[in-house]
Amino acid sequence: MADTSMRAVGWARSFPVSGGVRAGRHWAREHLDSLEWTKDTPELVDDVLLTVSELITNAHVHARSDAQLVLTWDSRCLHVSVHDSGRGLPAPRTPDTNSPGGRGLVLIDAVADHWHTHAQPDGKTITACFTPPPRELPARQRT
Repeated sequence: MADTSMRAVGWARSFPVSGGVRAGRHWAREHLDSLEWTKDTPELVDDVLLTVSELITNAHVHARSDAQLVLTWDSRCLHVSVHDSGRGLPAPRTPDTNSPGGRGLVLIDAVADHWHTHAQPDGKTITACFTPPPRELPARQRT
């Protein structure tokens, strides 16, 4: 008999330059709620939402582009991807203590399990991966 259990799930939405960051965080949180992450791993949810904010902000500020946000859960890793139409790949930089910006990729590097960029003909996509801690089985199922 074939295994018909769900192996992956994903969601996608575009967020315009005007007001997309807050809407992106709210949208992502709703989907994390459906995975029960807000109940099981609230600290990880905060890290994912910080990443969503930073990546959408980077698309809006540096690429002057709408941000296409894709969340994909494959039962091992939540992939948070943001595509924009900006040219060139971003790189973490040492933040200037006199500037309020320049910390986004450094923050993502600190909270994500790993991240990478992918150049495309129409811009770039940045993807960060978040792996939740293993779930503990209830005591009655461990024996």
